[in-house]
Amino acid sequence: MVSKRKLSKVDASEESCKTDLSKTKKSRISDKENVSAHGGAENEGVFEELLRTSGIILKAGEGQNEIAVDQMAFQKKLCLALEKHPTYPSVVKQFISGLESHIKDRNQFKNCLLPCAPIRTEGSSTLVHSYCESLIKLLLGIKILQPAVVTLLLEKIPEFFFDTVGTFGTNFPRLIVNQFKWLDRLLDSQDLVKKLMQMVSVSPVPIQHDIITSLPEILEDSQQSEVARELSLLLKQGRRLTVPILDTLFRLDLDADLLAEVRQSAMTIVPSVKLEDLPVVVKFILHNVKTADAVEVISDLRKNLDLSSCVLPLQILGSQKKLKSQVQGSPSMSQVTTSQNCVKLLFDVIKLAVRFQKDVSEAWIKAIENSTSVSDHKVLDLIILLLIHSTNTKNRKQTEKVLRSKIRLGCISEQLMQNAFQDHSVVIRDFFPSILALAQTFLHSAHPAIVSFGSCMYKQAFAAFDSYCQQEVVTALVTHVCSGNETELDISLDVLTDLVVLHTSLLMRYAIFVKTILDSTQKLNPCQIRKLFYILSTLAFSQRQAGSYIQDDMHMVIRKWLSSTVPNHKQMGIIGAVTMIGSVALKRNEGDGSLERPELNSERDGQLSTLLDLVGFCCEQTPEVLALYYDELASLIEKQKGNLDLQLLEEFGKSLVEDFPSDFVVDLSPTVDGSFLFPVKSLYNLDEDESQGAIAINLLPLVAQSELGRVADGMSNQSKRVVSPICLSPCFRLLRLYTAEQNGGSLEEIDALLGCPLYLTDLAVEGKLDSLSKQEREFLCSLLFYALNWFREVVNAFCQQQDAEMKGKVLTRLQNITELQTVLGKCLAATPSYVPPPATFDSEALEAIPSINAVGPVRKRNGRKKKADGSKAGSADRSQADDSSEGNQPDTELSELEKAAAAEREAGNPLAELQSYRPYFRELDLEVFTVLHCGLLTKSILDTEMHTEAREVVQLGPAELCFLLDDLCWKLEHVLTPGSTRRVPFPKERSYKDIGFSHLCQRSPKEIATFVVNLLKPLCNHMENMHNYFQAVVIQNQDVEDDPGLNIQEHQLMSSCYQQLLLTFRSLFAWNGFSQHENADLLRSALQVLADRLKPGETEFLLLEELISESFHYLLNFQQSVPSFQCAFILTQLLIAIAEKPMAGWKKEKMASLAKQFLCQSWVRPGGDREKGSQFNSALHTLLCVYLEHTDNVLKAIEEISSVGVPELMNSDKDGCSSTYATLSRQTFPVFFKVMMAQLESSVKSIPAGKPSDSSEVQLEKLLRWNIAVRNFHILINLVKVFDSRPVLTICLKYGRLFVEAFLKLAMPLLDYSFKKHRDDVQSLLKTLQLSTRQLHHMCGHSKIHQDIGLTNHVPMLKKSLEQFVYRVKAMLVFNHCQEAFWVGILKNRDLQGEEIQSQVSEERDSDEEDSAESPAEEPSGSSTYGSDEDAGAGAGPPPREP
Repeated sequence: MVSKRKLSKVDASEESCKTDLSKTKKSRISDKENVSAHGGAENEGVFEELLRTSGIILKAGEGQNEIAVDQMAFQKKLCLALEKHPTYPSVVKQFISGLESHIKDRNQFKNCLLPCAPIRTEGSSTLVHSYCESLIKLLLGIKILQPAVVTLLLEKIPEFFFDTVGTFGTNFPRLIVNQFKWLDRLLDSQDLVKKLMQMVSVSPVPIQHDIITSLPEILEDSQQSEVARELSLLLKQGRRLTVPILDTLFRLDLDADLLAEVRQSAMTIVPSVKLEDLPVVVKFILHNVKTADAVEVISDLRKNLDLSSCVLPLQILGSQKKLKSQVQGSPSMSQVTTSQNCVKLLFDVIKLAVRFQKDVSEAWIKAIENSTSVSDHKVLDLIILLLIHSTNTKNRKQTEKVLRSKIRLGCISEQLMQNAFQDHSVVIRDFFPSILALAQTFLHSAHPAIVSFGSCMYKQAFAAFDSYCQQEVVTALVTHVCSGNETELDISLDVLTDLVVLHTSLLMRYAIFVKTILDSTQKLNPCQIRKLFYILSTLAFSQRQAGSYIQDDMHMVIRKWLSSTVPNHKQMGIIGAVTMIGSVALKRNEGDGSLERPELNSERDGQLSTLLDLVGFCCEQTPEVLALYYDELASLIEKQKGNLDLQLLEEFGKSLVEDFPSDFVVDLSPTVDGSFLFPVKSLYNLDEDESQGAIAINLLPLVAQSELGRVADGMSNQSKRVVSPICLSPCFRLLRLYTAEQNGGSLEEIDALLGCPLYLTDLAVEGKLDSLSKQEREFLCSLLFYALNWFREVVNAFCQQQDAEMKGKVLTRLQNITELQTVLGKCLAATPSYVPPPATFDSEALEAIPSINAVGPVRKRNGRKKKADGSKAGSADRSQADDSSEGNQPDTELSELEKAAAAEREAGNPLAELQSYRPYFRELDLEVFTVLHCGLLTKSILDTEMHTEAREVVQLGPAELCFLLDDLCWKLEHVLTPGSTRRVPFPKERSYKDIGFSHLCQRSPKEIATFVVNLLKPLCNHMENMHNYFQAVVIQNQDVEDDPGLNIQEHQLMSSCYQQLLLTFRSLFAWNGFSQHENADLLRSALQVLADRLKPGETEFLLLEELISESFHYLLNFQQSVPSFQCAFILTQLLIAIAEKPMAGWKKEKMASLAKQFLCQSWVRPGGDREKGSQFNSALHTLLCVYLEHTDNVLKAIEEISSVGVPELMNSDKDGCSSTYATLSRQTFPVFFKVMMAQLESSVKSIPAGKPSDSSEVQLEKLLRWNIAVRNFHILINLVKVFDSRPVLTICLKYGRLFVEAFLKLAMPLLDYSFKKHRDDVQSLLKTLQLSTRQLHHMCGHSKIHQDIGLTNHVPMLKKSLEQFVYRVKAMLVFNHCQEAFWVGILKNRDLQGEEIQSQVSEERDSDEEDSAESPAEEPSGSSTYGSDEDAGAGAGPPPREP
């Protein structure tokens, strides 16, 4: 046939093929028309007649062809009718011609392509199936008709090349191709497939798509590979057929090579493929992934799959909710929906692969885990981890572990999570149960970054998901709050606070759940109560009608608490009431309802008046409660600065302005009426020239009245308000904040209180304290506490005033504080059991007082005792070593400042004793530290005629600087969490950690860090002054014995200032917040200040790495002037904190050199004695670790210390030290020994294990490193013969086992493969190690003899390792065919000095038999191996010299 010949020519172009096919078809049709003109009736009659007799009735128009018999019966009948026809085989051509004529009409052709309708004729018993195939398919099943029908159908396809198929139109090409699917038999399948592929090359894209996707149902198994190769070539030619080709290949059985080739082709198009085609491409890539290739395939897919290309522009996403409210048919909305649906399909494909292909799930996790760079991590990684967590229960723990690790390293950040929730909320919504479970788990974590990530998950889930998820989030947060766990409580309340600020109306729907927290308030501390009532108040008063039921419940709870006799309940009531007052008194927008405004105002005024009256009535009779009320109101005004409607508080403010002068201020007069324990004296008057109208704070009479009131309780039980000195400072704080708010920040109305004197008594108490009674001493202590707290509040109030005279007075008040603290320290030393009056009232007083009361005096007594016994402790090697074994590592429960305070107490610093009484002092505001900007100030002294008589220079002296820096350090340590800090999972006891930091905790860590960055310039000035001072001391080489009191005291004060400055810098630069992207600019600003000290004006355009380098060099300059080991330790930590952003090679060298310099330096106190004690040992441990971790050759450094420093120590006198390493003494030897053993064990683990493929040079290099390590190990182990204290033995037993285990795991494979080439080196190595293992065996015997449980606990595991060593060496010799060189001898039990233990001789016979039965089981672990052994009592004879 002409058409057949035409179809075989595939070399022609597409256009020529189409033209030829159309011409061929026209000529053939014309020929058929001529035939039918002559004999068409017979042809048509034959076709219809044979079909009718076989059981099919043809229908014209829209009706389906009908079949009255079973399909198989029809095919048999028609086949027999054709074969038995008189004109067979020409009847076949006539039949096909009739078919061709019949299908010229499109409706009839359509009927022939669609299924036949089954009918049942009368009297027929044959059952017809409900579904019947089409006529064409039935004819294709007949052997003699199949070739002609196939050709006819293929020739019909070009007729429809340019047809446009509408929504309800008939797709003829698809129907034609469908006829070839699932045929029972094909006579020439190769020819059919060949013709179909030719048709693909000339067809339009829709027909190509239909043919390609039908191939899997047409092909025979033997043809799949050949067709797959053709399709893969077609895939490389263009992207239009990507989806149908990959969809087809997915269903074909491909060989491994072809599959890998096609997969690689698909991988290359992933970045550029259309979004709607992406799911099919990914589905094919993930199909049939083998275990060996899984990680590689997934890693490539992860790199190429970029979800950012799947996300619409942010403007469209941002307006997505607005689009939903528009007409549904809008193109933008459909675009959004299509994009989201495609991404959803993509993750459905991945989800199926993860669920049903184990290798894919594990490979995804591995691929994410292997990615190390922060920039390599994408939103895709987080979504995949969530998908695996929610889909595969077996991989949940592994997924959670990877996610935790990535969060800790900063690879998966909170910003990345926010992008995931914002851009792909439709996908992530399916993983909500996993998100909730992970968030709950993360809140229990010990790592701050993971806790923060968990809280962010809650916030994002609430913002992005539907109402069901929002309710679940709120319920989970409420559960956390009611759990009682301190960290969970704080984080959950913080999350709820953020939600109530950002999504008030949304959270309002679930207020009923939040309100249930009121039933569990007994677990909340004051700060948490404040947060809870802020949340509830915001919900209650943001929408008047909706929040009325919350208001009622809050009023009810507050009334109950305020009327309670339990102090804590009353405290919570005041905090809750003031928080509510803050919400009621907030300024409203001008747009609040115009007609309803008067009603709302009156309602609000009524609520406020009721609350104020209620709280005022409940506070009148209890000074502590009234003081708390004043503090809470003051904090409210400070926090809501400018946002409060002060007209609502004016009535209260007026009474406050009237009450404070009447209660606490009196006119200054020479004499004071009344009899008191001490004579009244006016002190600390800064306004002595103002004789007229002078005032004074009536402190001593008020304290006397208060103390007397305690004794004679019930004498003044009247309704009159109680006036107590406890309320002095809180009332003044409220007064000055209220005054500043009313007068735009001006304090002119109350500035007289800055310079006015106090009624105290003569404070020259030196030598008089012993003669005072206990009551008098306690009265004096209370008086001093009240005076100090008054001065603290005065400094808080006036520290920001710009007037020079006011600044001078503030500095004078700081001097007064330091003077009073000195007096107070002496008084407290003489009053051991004294409990000061409270200064902070929002703390849990019942818990705080006993702990502080115990800490102060007990520590003080211990400090004195240690100092007294210090001279006797030099020879106590064992006891010192015992202490150092526990104290050689930093104590995780003590903060750095507590350690520093303890060190100062050990040094005898009297002011350090006041650290225990911190909670009893008023909190300094952050603004006070702006005083650090002050240089020299001149304060005018004016005469009565306002003329300047003289000028007095007021300077911020060392004592005042030390006072301010000490307080700043405590604040920074409390708020700025260092990056390496881990929270203790199980705290020993529940305590309120914010005592003394109430005002500070109302600011975020970032605000505080920004404040400190602004202080860096003056702090650098002060530190350079300290540097110059100590440099001058070193240069002048002053003799401290000339004037020991003055010089030692001054030296201690300056040293404390230096230490506090270094601590401040370290707290700032070690803050973990600097690792977050949003704080990068703040870090740059801080580094720029330091770098600017070296290169003034040149740092603005430096890169971050250059700024870090300059800052590092600037701080490195202070190494020559550090006055104490503690300062050296803190400077080292500060340099590490800066160098780790990131740590370069030259910085490591500098750090190692610096640490070694400090270790080799002799640290002597001003009094002449060497530094020592547990705090010194702790710092020494850390500094030695820094040296060994940063040095380029750890083994060489250990060998130098053990071979040079230790022999020098052994040759020195009893109280001497090493001349090279001055910090190495008999007291600090256990610290050095432990660090060296730990670092030795750690360093050998970094030596790679031996491999058969290693070259001889590589083997020799590894052997050399092991030789040095084993030699160091031998030296250290043998030091036990000289330093045989219990801690040293414990270290030996523990790290000796670890070293032997590392040797077995890493060194023995090396010896297996290098024995033949380097026999002498291996033999030397084993002999050296054998000497060490023998010494370890002696230690085991020593532990058993002394029956020390702490030592014997290590023995079983050590003996097991020693025994494994013996057999492993034997295995190595057998492997190298030298087993005759191995022999075993029974090693005798000896003590540390090598003397044989004779215990068995003195035992009774029965016990002797038991021991002899036990010894063989124990002794082989110490057996001699590979070489002669003088201790061998039994063996196989002497070994040969050479194996």
